[in-house]
Amino acid sequence: MCGHRRPRPEDRALNTPLAESLSVVLLVAVLAWAVVRPFGWPEAALAVPAAAVAVAAGAIGPDHARAEVVRLAPVVGFLAAVLVLAHFCDVEGLFRACGAWMARWARGRPVRLLTAVFALASAITAVLSLDATVVLLTPVVFATAARTGVRPKPHVYACTHLSNTASLLLPVSNLTNLLAFAASGLSFTRFAALMALPWLVAIGAEYVVFRRFFARDLAASAPAPGTGEPPAMPVFALVTVGCTLAGFVLASTFGVEPAWAALAGALVLAGRALVRREATALGVVRAAAPAFLAFVLALGVVVRAVVDNGLADALGRVLPGGTGLLALLGTAAVAAVLANLINNLPAVLVLLPLTAPAGPGAVLAVLLGVNIGPNLTYAGSLATLLWRRIVHQHDHGVDLKEFTRLGLLAVPAALVPAVVALWGALRIV
Repeated sequence: MCGHRRPRPEDRALNTPLAESLSVVLLVAVLAWAVVRPFGWPEAALAVPAAAVAVAAGAIGPDHARAEVVRLAPVVGFLAAVLVLAHFCDVEGLFRACGAWMARWARGRPVRLLTAVFALASAITAVLSLDATVVLLTPVVFATAARTGVRPKPHVYACTHLSNTASLLLPVSNLTNLLAFAASGLSFTRFAALMALPWLVAIGAEYVVFRRFFARDLAASAPAPGTGEPPAMPVFALVTVGCTLAGFVLASTFGVEPAWAALAGALVLAGRALVRREATALGVVRAAAPAFLAFVLALGVVVRAVVDNGLADALGRVLPGGTGLLALLGTAAVAAVLANLINNLPAVLVLLPLTAPAGPGAVLAVLLGVNIGPNLTYAGSLATLLWRRIVHQHDHGVDLKEFTRLGLLAVPAALVPAVVALWGALRIV
């Protein structure tokens, strides 16, 4: 499913040097646009024309471009359903209830609030995808920190780090996971079983780093939080999410695409909101983020052009073979570096076809690299770029040096033991 046929000369109109140069220039332009987003325009505003240029100029053949879109279409449909599900969990009040729980449990103690943020962000990222943590939980954490009087920085930084690191557990936690899941040949439950230990180890390592790095902020005293009537926990939303997760497991067991379970959960919550006039049909479509979905498909075509024009050969000489511990560490390291150079979504699109023949262990090592590695730089993942915009909207600056210093500590501290845990899980599970 994820293997790439080497392009034949008749597949391209350009010669190889020109095709290589054009495809690289287009990819850099698309990623730069996604980082800057001039005039507030969506990522797809340049990605879709860039994909069209790649095809028209012959950097990628029409058949290859069409095959890439067809390959990504089920994953993108799954992503749309999960985004709708997360949005209407927010409409139901799930995130407001989570913020109230964090404030009550922390009682103005910064360390307790950090622990609560880690627990909630990890669970929300795993179940509702990293987008829910970045877009919906980050503003709640800002509000909770203000209500409890603690310094927001450690808790807000935790949202972006855990949106990446804590997205290792389930195939639905991240778009990169969906792609890796399709390439791995694993069932939903086996994927989760293999990633459970690396997920826990990576989160634990991040927590230790955060406690030390933000020791001064976490030691600052806070006034006693005000008391108030907490919002009711939205039972209907929780039950729907639980049933959706059960649907993922059942669908995988019976060979049905998990996207159908995600669609069912999204339709239940969206339908309830429509009936209660808490949403409109246009609002449901917007919740699916169609512009972002178009960006993912167009980016896939541009990345495929880069792969077809030499990147696959270059990476094939660098990637280690096999699934021994050293090979897994090397694969994860290459994936982490590539994610920070070209963003984690293109990185996983490039690396999966090269590692899938080695088996699920190599595919999951790539996933560790592209999910944990992006915590090093702003451009490492789309989630981090989105988080930065949300933070600026709350008039809270992000210092590049501080972000990078935290990443230099957290990424190796989480990635190396997580790979060791994966190596052990592959032999135990």
